[in-house]
Amino acid sequence: MNAALRQTLSPARKICGSLSVRIAGEACVLRCSGAMWVPAHGALIVADLHLEKGSAFAVRGQLLPPYDSRATLDRLEAEIVELNPAVVVLLGDSFHDAKAIPRMAADDRARLDQLSAGRDWLWLEGNHDREALNRSLARDAEATVRLPGRIVGDMALGALRLTHEPEPLTADDDRRGEVAGHLHPAAKIAAYGRGVRRPCFVTDGSRIVLPAFGAFTGGLNVRDPAIADLFAAPPMAAALGRDRVHALDWAILR
Repeated sequence: MNAALRQTLSPARKICGSLSVRIAGEACVLRCSGAMWVPAHGALIVADLHLEKGSAFAVRGQLLPPYDSRATLDRLEAEIVELNPAVVVLLGDSFHDAKAIPRMAADDRARLDQLSAGRDWLWLEGNHDREALNRSLARDAEATVRLPGRIVGDMALGALRLTHEPEPLTADDDRRGEVAGHLHPAAKIAAYGRGVRRPCFVTDGSRIVLPAFGAFTGGLNVRDPAIADLFAAPPMAAALGRDRVHALDWAILR
């Protein structure tokens, strides 16, 4: 990592084990949970919850433990309790499929109402949940379950532009300030005589891709061209450890 990029990113560990970085000049905190906190705007940003993925697999005959939504909401609640955000932005693919919302357990559904109370709760549409969100938030007459909050398109937050899917890098546009999810980035390194693979943030200080927040989500290696080609210069991976976020130089990633 060159000196200019290192100075732009300037990772600094917080007490909770997070990393502080600047994205397009905005101070952002990368949390151990995979959430991003933007303190100047009181905004908590999470990507790709994929709620009810377990039940979606069960419908197709692939049985998984049916607790993914509860585990994901537990982690989201812990972030909200600690940070008390004024704004919560869900960057799309919050639900795994079009019928996920009616499949939710009643107590899990009620938790969304509780977590959203007193704050601006914003849903961005993803490729997995566009139909589900529009049925439940557009006040569809046939909707059986209503969600709190509101749907927004790509949105600005200070110098940041929040979206679901990152846009390709072009010669005349560096996508400065873009905050996206969708790709579920994961970093792999060699440690303790074996390969270690962890979900991660990936950023060059200009744009950032968030890890998937959901309990049952997989990951795409950050060296895959779908992620690597988003950056004009080698970025930093910020891998989620058990109790802290680890800043990893691109050169050590496998």
